[in-house]
Amino acid sequence: MAHIVRAALVQAKWTGDKESMIDSSVILAREAASQGAQILCFQELFYGPYFCQVQDPQYYGYAEPVPGPTTQKMIELARQSGMVVIAPIYEEDQPGVYYNTALVIDADGRYLGKYRKTHIPQVHGFWEKYYFRPGNLGYPVFDTAVGRIGVYICYDRHFPEGWRALGLAGAQIVFNPSATSRGLSAYLWNLEQPAAAVANEYFVGAINRVGVEPLGDNDFYGGSYFVDPRGQTVGEAASGDDEEVVVRDLDLDVLQEVRQLWAFYRDRRPDAYGSLVAP
Repeated sequence: MAHIVRAALVQAKWTGDKESMIDSSVILAREAASQGAQILCFQELFYGPYFCQVQDPQYYGYAEPVPGPTTQKMIELARQSGMVVIAPIYEEDQPGVYYNTALVIDADGRYLGKYRKTHIPQVHGFWEKYYFRPGNLGYPVFDTAVGRIGVYICYDRHFPEGWRALGLAGAQIVFNPSATSRGLSAYLWNLEQPAAAVANEYFVGAINRVGVEPLGDNDFYGGSYFVDPRGQTVGEAASGDDEEVVVRDLDLDVLQEVRQLWAFYRDRRPDAYGSLVAP
């Protein structure tokens, strides 16, 4: 019998305030659960606007501790829906120290841990170094009710090293929650993540925001999708203009088939890669 995991992505528009954004996102998550989803990931910084379009200290107010109030709401969502939940939030580690973080909650409501975004951009419209320290937790893989799950956040996807680290740690599905707009890197959206899925032989869930938010002119173009280890999208990508819940069946048996056909992990040469980590 095939090992099928029904997985979901939520791409959403900014509602105008944190509480209504959480409420709206939970409604979309429950829609996914009603379709049989077993695991779900929200978009980057899911309960806020993408405030990194500006540099303004008022947005530090969106940060909260982990565990904290949103963690508890996600625990309740996971417990009630029976889904594994990945929730990207703005984390306050201590006063003045903030991270772009994703929580991972198992299907029974157990908090499993978090990933902190490793690579932090600082370019026009993406002033993230103003808000976040680089992540310091490495590339954890979480054993969940549906399998081994990894998270890599938005700008991280441009760096192959973390993708590979997650594969070496046994990830079967890696989620990349994002806030990606038209312009600078839009053409890479349908290139990098399929390439990462092929090179590392796992499924990737690519999640994007959608719509233009009031803090800037970034046009978040949606297009969320799943891609399999052969680099093929699983069903169609989401709309470029509207909110959408993407629910797809991922056949994890494909992982073994692909790893036996393309033995990239067998044929790696870590002994030859030392120069890659030279300062």
